Amino acid sequence: MRRKSSAGRLAEVADGVFAYVQPDGGWCLNNAALVVSRGHSALVDTAATEARARALRTAALGVCPEPPRVLVNTHFHGDHTFGNFVFPEALIIGHERARGEMAAAGLHLTGLWPEVEWGELTLSLPEVTYRDRLTLHVGDVEAELIHLGPAHTTDDTVVWLPGRRVLVTGDLVMSGVTPFCPMGSVTGTLDAVARLRALDARTVVTGHGPVAGPEVFDVTEGYLRWVQELAREGLAAGLTPLEAARAAGPGPYAHLIDSERLVPNLHRAYVEERGAAPGVPLDIGELFREMVEFHGGLPTCRA
Repeated sequence: MRRKSSAGRLAEVADGVFAYVQPDGGWCLNNAALVVSRGHSALVDTAATEARARALRTAALGVCPEPPRVLVNTHFHGDHTFGNFVFPEALIIGHERARGEMAAAGLHLTGLWPEVEWGELTLSLPEVTYRDRLTLHVGDVEAELIHLGPAHTTDDTVVWLPGRRVLVTGDLVMSGVTPFCPMGSVTGTLDAVARLRALDARTVVTGHGPVAGPEVFDVTEGYLRWVQELAREGLAAGLTPLEAARAAGPGPYAHLIDSERLVPNLHRAYVEERGAAPGVPLDIGELFREMVEFHGGLPTCRA
């Protein structure tokens, strides 16, 4: 078992709004956000391991002595949800698809990286779900929960704080990290990002990587349009997604970590080029296997 510091970095990014960032943002090192107002708080996402979730709880209580009364999950993936159980006082909210997806996935993620010290995890599902939009009031701070359709997954939630001009994107947008949408949609992510731009956020707390400004949308859009172009060229040349990825390499996006995600992203782009609807299920296990083959081994998870 690897033993290391489990603490992230908590920083105030706007009045009463805090980003909890876990460097370097690679596999299972996600971000969370905390909104504090008038002695109340709401948390957006938790962490992958018990130790990391407990470190997040300690950081949150250092800002607001009362535990969060509300916990929003941006999507079902375990790095954002496994730590839910560490916040038993909180009402958990997610998109209506997130509850079922979370239950179906269970603790499967832990089996991908058995060397990680996951801790004694207990799955805690959303207790309140919504379909398109839901508004929370945290003290005097208004938080809008918005579902934009299939993107990173089919159950993404972004949290928009219009009074603070802060946007919490979950993994729909990442900062310095390769986008990942085999469980959602390339075209859907591009559509969603266009709608996020229109919000005119000043600060963007992404699902992984450093806090950013709206310029982070440029990288996401550029990368996904590059993936679409590779898919069109690969299909025309009769290449499989794995072959197309090997031919292309990281291209102009070598600076983004976890570049091996190109393979599953290309699988999603291929089926969409062939006319599949956004979010249609793919064999994620097979896509992960091809990604490992492309990478030359299992990607490193530093959780």
